[in-house]
Amino acid sequence: MAQSKTKQDMGSGSIPGLMLNLAIPAVVAQLINMLYNIVDRIYIGHIPEAGASALTGVGLFLPILMMINAFAMLAGSGGAPRAAIAMGKNDQANAQKILGNCFCVLMAFAVVLTVVFYTFAPQLLRLFGASDVTLPYALSYARIYILGIVFVMIVMGMNPFITTQGFAKFSMITTVMGAVCNIILDPILIFGFNMGVRGAAIATVLSQAVSAVWVLIFLRGKKTMLKLTMADLKLESKVIVPCLALGISTFVMLSTESLLNISFNSSLSRFGGDVAVGAMTIISSCSQLVTLPLQGICQGGQPIMSYNFGAGKKDRVKQAFACQFLACTGYATLLWVLFLTIPRVFANIFSSDSSLVDFTVWAMRIYMAGIFSTGVQISCQQTFMALGQAKISLIMACLRKLVLLIPLIFVLPMILSNKVFGVFVAEPVSDILAASVTAFMLFSRLNRILDQGVKV
Repeated sequence: MAQSKTKQDMGSGSIPGLMLNLAIPAVVAQLINMLYNIVDRIYIGHIPEAGASALTGVGLFLPILMMINAFAMLAGSGGAPRAAIAMGKNDQANAQKILGNCFCVLMAFAVVLTVVFYTFAPQLLRLFGASDVTLPYALSYARIYILGIVFVMIVMGMNPFITTQGFAKFSMITTVMGAVCNIILDPILIFGFNMGVRGAAIATVLSQAVSAVWVLIFLRGKKTMLKLTMADLKLESKVIVPCLALGISTFVMLSTESLLNISFNSSLSRFGGDVAVGAMTIISSCSQLVTLPLQGICQGGQPIMSYNFGAGKKDRVKQAFACQFLACTGYATLLWVLFLTIPRVFANIFSSDSSLVDFTVWAMRIYMAGIFSTGVQISCQQTFMALGQAKISLIMACLRKLVLLIPLIFVLPMILSNKVFGVFVAEPVSDILAASVTAFMLFSRLNRILDQGVKV
């Protein structure tokens, strides 16, 4: 009965109502998920005497963290839309095989990444810009977090399969559980037990473990329509390859975010020193206030578009996209206004070091100048994914970072007299250009994609 009701809602229910029911829990989950990434930095930034250096050191772990997330979403973001399309075609057996195959791949990723990152963490952190002062903090945090990679894979890779079935509230609870545990454990371990950055890492790993257990219990329980079974864990190329092909665009987005972070940190370390790298840690944390909720909105729109695309209901796909586009652009514009008008409020959350805060205020206004266009970029790029358009989604994912932003980070400081300004201004330039191109590509191709349909 639950399955029939979900199909009826997806296929004939009110689009705005469905968007609210699916997107609000997803946005809340993403905001809470953001706490996983930034609550550690907030507490660490206020460690007496060592706060600024410790914050910078933990920020240098971001490229590794992003790569871990990228591999999790390679399977999760690629498998969930294809499972939804299969469900829209009443192919429940294929949808369940997709779930099992993606879980198997996630476990393989966890083993390989744990060994590689744990072994080469010191060399990687040096490459990312760690100094003699910040390396001990970065390494202490990194090696503990890396041991919990398997939990990250389960939470990030499997949670989209819960959302895509219409269980957005259960998906939200997954993140809420872990975030609450993290918020409670952080001050206890960091300050109460005087463990510093090691305490922050332990708190995060334990919290992710709680969320992972919840996900597994749900996917093995009675409420789920797609059940995780041993029979479906056997890898089949015809099942897993299309999922990874679709997920590659999200993988590229996240992995290039890692490369992007390395590029920013190396350039800023060269031209501005540790204070500039510390400011970038704060700014990148604040930028998640934009990107993560936008992804949550798109998680609400994706099941509706994917299901109706599979069912051949083109008008409902367009309605869902319109709701998603308006919500994303409106939210991004609101945050753009806040970052440009009250940047000091955000900077003070992460540090009490006056020199670091002053530098961050100046840099944030430059970096965030084009953040309003991110709503357009993410909404359109994620729509390509929801419609199974792996190739064009990958191209659009590469455009902003690989084609525009990373080259500009190194080129603009060579042109402009203020080299640190040149590094930061690369962000708004690439944001606006990439959003313009992505929007044009989607609006010019949408009718053609809907007319052609999709093969699962």
